[in-house]
Amino acid sequence: MDIIVCVKQVPGTTQVDIDPDTGVMRRDSASTKLNPYDLFAIEAALALVRETGGSVRTLTMGPPQARAALLETVWMGADSGVLVSDRRLGGADVLATARALAQAARAMGRYDLILCGKQTTDGDTAQVGAELAELLGIPHAGNVLSVAPGEGFVDARVSLDDRDELQRLPLPCLVCVDKNINTPRLPSYFRKKALAADPVTVLTLDDFPDRDERRYGLSGSPTQVERTFSPERAEHRAMLSGDPEEAAGQLADLLLAGKFVREV
Repeated sequence: MDIIVCVKQVPGTTQVDIDPDTGVMRRDSASTKLNPYDLFAIEAALALVRETGGSVRTLTMGPPQARAALLETVWMGADSGVLVSDRRLGGADVLATARALAQAARAMGRYDLILCGKQTTDGDTAQVGAELAELLGIPHAGNVLSVAPGEGFVDARVSLDDRDELQRLPLPCLVCVDKNINTPRLPSYFRKKALAADPVTVLTLDDFPDRDERRYGLSGSPTQVERTFSPERAEHRAMLSGDPEEAAGQLADLLLAGKFVREV
């Protein structure tokens, strides 16, 4: 089974820099890490290939420094990585991102399964995986708790609101895995030291089957950020003392004074 795992490099801190003109995060100015949900997808892919044979390639879109996230996936066990990096793709919303990833997947050639993490910790939209599948014209499942291979299909156990459901998806297909589907392994120092060649291939817009710039980046994004702001931080604190009855009285006085509640 040949698997593509979509990953993303996300900010490693809540203190991020936002472009005041576009409302887009400046990803080259923040400390970064591999999106935690993607670690579960990588481990699921490695487990499937261990059982069925095949290969695991990872795919991401981002600035040149996103190569570090792909190298981490190779140190975990992936065979290689593909970085989609082009300034013409910058500022993409979820749809423009899915378009670029779909074009990259087509450029990468044959695959049986695409795995994604449930969501990313910077956007939290959980939309790119489903949109990617729709653009590729393949079936997909989300909130997946386990994946089992079959002859020409995979069985995905999907978490619904009130129950779990077993869904059988014909290959090729896309699966978005939930957290706790497994325990991701750590990157291997020995794999890192054993790399004889660069395992990361870089693709640009010029490598896509569809090179229409209007479909990508800011120009291809139907959603735009209207305004960004930092939440207000209240520095005032009050310490309550005494027994529970006295503390409750003090708390009531504070709530009344702040007009959070009113007397009845």
